[in-house]
Amino acid sequence: MTDAIDNRVVVITGGSSGLGEATARHLAEHGAIIVLGARRLERMQSIVDDIKAAGGTAMAIETDVTDRTQVQNLVDKAVAEHGRIDVMLNNAGLMQQSALERLKVDEWDNMIDINIKGTLYGIAAVLPQMQKQKSGHIINVSSVAGHKVTPAGTVYCATKYAVRAISEGLRQEVKDYNLRTTIISPGAIDTELPGHITDPDASEAINGFYESAAIPADSFARTVYFAMSQPADVDINEILYRPTAQPL
Repeated sequence: MTDAIDNRVVVITGGSSGLGEATARHLAEHGAIIVLGARRLERMQSIVDDIKAAGGTAMAIETDVTDRTQVQNLVDKAVAEHGRIDVMLNNAGLMQQSALERLKVDEWDNMIDINIKGTLYGIAAVLPQMQKQKSGHIINVSSVAGHKVTPAGTVYCATKYAVRAISEGLRQEVKDYNLRTTIISPGAIDTELPGHITDPDASEAINGFYESAAIPADSFARTVYFAMSQPADVDINEILYRPTAQPL
C-alpha cells in the first residue's frame, strides 16, 4: 500500500538538528523526498547519509535563513533536482530569553531575523513555484509562546505571534492556487533550543523546566506527518500541542 506522503518533495529549514532532523528522518521513512537547509552542512550530510543508507532520498544545501539569497538558492536547487516542491517546512528558529531591562538588543535582532524574516524568506522563495504548480503545502513553526506571553520571553513570544499572523494571512491569500497552510505550535520539546539562552536567570528556569517536562522531537515529526497526510481537500490550519506535564 502506498503511503500518503510517498514521493512528496519536502524542503526543511533548520534541518541539521532538533525538530528539523527528527522530521526529515520520520518523513523519509514514509517515502518523502527530503531537501535539508541549515548552516551546519556536515551535520546535515550525516542525516542525508543515514536516510540514503535506509533506502530514502535526501540532499543537503548549506543555508542561512537570514540571507534571502541563500533561501532562494535552497528552493531553486530543490526544484532543479526534483522538478517541484510539495511541502515547505519553515522550521529554523531561535529562542533567546531575557527580561527586556537586560537590553540584549543583539539577541532581539537575532530572533527577528531568524524567526520572522527567515519564515518570510521561505515563503517568498517557494510561493511562486507553488502558485505555478497549483499545489503545495507551507508549514510554519510557531510555539506555545505564540499563544501566551511570558516574563523574559517578550521578544521571542512576539516573533512567534508574528509567525501565526503571517501564516493566517498567507492562508487567506493562497486559496485560488489550491495551496494548504499549517501553523504548528509546540510546547517544550527536547532540542538544542534552550541552549541559546545566555541570560543566567532565564537559562536556569527554562533548562530546569525542559529537563523535567520536555518530550522527544519525534512528537513534532508525527504532527507534520499528520498535517501532510490528509486528503487534498483537507487543510489542517493550526496545531497547538504540549507535553502533558506542561501547565503554561
